Amino acid sequence: MMTGRLIVAIFTTLIEEAALAAIVLWGLPRVGINLHVGVLIALMAALAAYAITTYRLGSRALKRKPVVGLPDMVGARGKTVSDLAPEGTVMIKGELWDSKAEGRRINAGVKVIVVGQEGLKLVVRREKPPKRT
Repeated sequence: MMTGRLIVAIFTTLIEEAALAAIVLWGLPRVGINLHVGVLIALMAALAAYAITTYRLGSRALKRKPVVGLPDMVGARGKTVSDLAPEGTVMIKGELWDSKAEGRRINAGVKVIVVGQEGLKLVVRREKPPKRT
C-alpha cells in the first residue's frame, strides 16, 4: 500500500532529478561547461540511490516504538555501570538510568532486567543465564 509519505518522497525525488537534468543540460552549457550525458545519468542514479536509502532509513526510524516513560521500561535488558548496593546506575537501550537492585547487591558489568520502578528509579534484578541442556 502506498502511503502519503512514499508519494511525497517519489514526487520530491522526481523534482530533484528534473532540476539536476535542467542544470546539466541547460544551465551549465550557458556558462561554457559541457558535460557528457553519461555524467548526467550517473548523477541521477546516485541521487536516486541516496533518496531510496534515506527513505528506507527514515521509514525504519519512524516505525520504532518510542519509549514513553518508566513503566515502558519493564522487561528491558541492560547492564550495570556501577555497583548496585542497593542503588547505582545501569545502561539500558543506550541510556543511563538510576536504579535499585531487587534483593541483594549487583556488581558492575552484570546483565540485568528491569522488573519495576520506584519513584524515578528503575528496579532491576540479575538476568538469569540460559539453562544448559
